[in-house]
Amino acid sequence: MMRAVAVPALSDNYIWLLHDEDSGHTAVVDPGDGEAALNGAAARGWTIDQVLITHWHPDHTAGIAAVVAATGAKVWGPEAERAKFAGLDHGLADGDRVQVGSAEAEVWHVPGHTLGHIAYILPGHALVGDTLFAGGCGRLFEGTPEQMHASLQRLRTLPDETIVYPAHEYTLSNYRFLAAEAPGDAAVARRLAEVAALREAGQPTVPTSMAEEKASNLFLRAPDAAEFARLRAAKDSFR
Repeated sequence: MMRAVAVPALSDNYIWLLHDEDSGHTAVVDPGDGEAALNGAAARGWTIDQVLITHWHPDHTAGIAAVVAATGAKVWGPEAERAKFAGLDHGLADGDRVQVGSAEAEVWHVPGHTLGHIAYILPGHALVGDTLFAGGCGRLFEGTPEQMHASLQRLRTLPDETIVYPAHEYTLSNYRFLAAEAPGDAAVARRLAEVAALREAGQPTVPTSMAEEKASNLFLRAPDAAEFARLRAAKDSFR
């Protein structure tokens, strides 16, 4: 049984701890803050023995050295971005498989936010980094609208029951934008109310589900790259 726990870090990041109850194995996903990751694991009596990286940005990789120094964990991440961050032991590409405790993760290349961005797809779970957010998607720092639209459409093929683990708490801002874009959309309005209540209570809004994102995330619902590009440009300038 895989248990996922969000560790808040930096200003709005979530570092995900994946703990396999059967084997006692603990992986950390995108440790942008090594101290936060280590403390989060220690508070639960867990020891990190694997690091999984989705992309090279420092808010996802800056804590690698601290985690490795404290635990000796090995680091998996995108081979295409090896030159952009330190500490990668095992480079991964699309279609590769990684053992995570007693489960196996398939690696999906999902470019757009960065060119080498990958996601880890486990049975019933998707670690998506900054490609897909609850109600949104990552900015196009390196990729094109066509690449990101294709990446989102690939993620959209996951079963509805898949639990999705984004790496940031951007949900309220995302749904405020979506509500402005689609004021008559009942699914967006419902989700905005839910998210606003969660944040008012100081609660996280993730993980989310693929069913929820298919229903209310306009970025995931965009029919083509042109509409996606329009939405992404509008969100970039939304205040």
